[in-house]
Amino acid sequence: MAHAYTPGLRVAPDAIIRKRRLLPIPGEVLVSEGTQVSATTEVAQTALPGKVYPVNVVNQLSIAPGEILAYMLKHEGEAIAKDEPIAENKPFIKWFKTQVRAPISGTVESISKVTGQVFLREPPEVIRLSAYIDGTIVEVTPQQGVVVESHCAFLQGIFGVGGETAGMITLAVRSPDEVLTAAHVKPEYKDQIVIGGALAQKETFARARELGVRALVVGGVHDRDLKELLGYDLGVAITGTEKIGFTLIITEGFGAIPMAKRTFDLFVAKAGQKAACSGATQIRAGVIRPEVIIPLGREDESTVHSPQSLRVEFAWAIRCASSASPTLAS
Repeated sequence: MAHAYTPGLRVAPDAIIRKRRLLPIPGEVLVSEGTQVSATTEVAQTALPGKVYPVNVVNQLSIAPGEILAYMLKHEGEAIAKDEPIAENKPFIKWFKTQVRAPISGTVESISKVTGQVFLREPPEVIRLSAYIDGTIVEVTPQQGVVVESHCAFLQGIFGVGGETAGMITLAVRSPDEVLTAAHVKPEYKDQIVIGGALAQKETFARARELGVRALVVGGVHDRDLKELLGYDLGVAITGTEKIGFTLIITEGFGAIPMAKRTFDLFVAKAGQKAACSGATQIRAGVIRPEVIIPLGREDESTVHSPQSLRVEFAWAIRCASSASPTLAS
């Protein structure tokens, strides 16, 4: 893959952003308009229905479908535990008794007298939606989600993998053209967002995963190392749900490309501050770029405002998929 670079990515020391946080299905909103939230605050929750498992009771007991209710030990709506008997026959000789046991824990969804099947459903999966960024709730959509507004420093990358996370900004290199090696990643970087320079290699990825680093932000990576990290070739798709152990954000492109000076300088200025980031990327219509969002404290706000300050306002709707973890690690 050739080197790639996309100019025009936002690097703003002073920005107003809004994030629309939406549940995948209707649920409950836990905050009200005007509430101050942190990145890990749960703003909404819902329950995804569990999987359904059919059990062919009539075949196992050798009975007619219309007789099934007479052999059931559990009825519709009742809770069941895995391997608990849900039906049994009634032979004259007890040694010939046959029991049908539940393959899962959950509830009895339905019993069909037409097909003789019993449908069992696993317990619902609770989805908890976090605010993702520190800010203020400026809009609430009942049963759906919220809009969070944040005054922050905002940086976009060209490409990323891995989901949403949060941690403290930590610089692991001294210059934007320095390669981020495995030796740069130290045990004290656990749960932090580590900023590198021109390149991160596969050994660096392994070290970051081993030590529990939340995210790596670097100028570039080699495509072969990215393929090895993911275990497959990444095609034209949406990223952000990869389970690689950390979030990876590339600010410049593929290859050894020094991080842009203004990007690196902003990270230097914000070292030691809390940030949220996401590797989610979409390069087709409706472009989504990976991002790092650093909330501005009062001391930041008093120094950053000027006629030249770059202010950006935009909204981005995120619907949490059931396969992704929508709640940020604390």
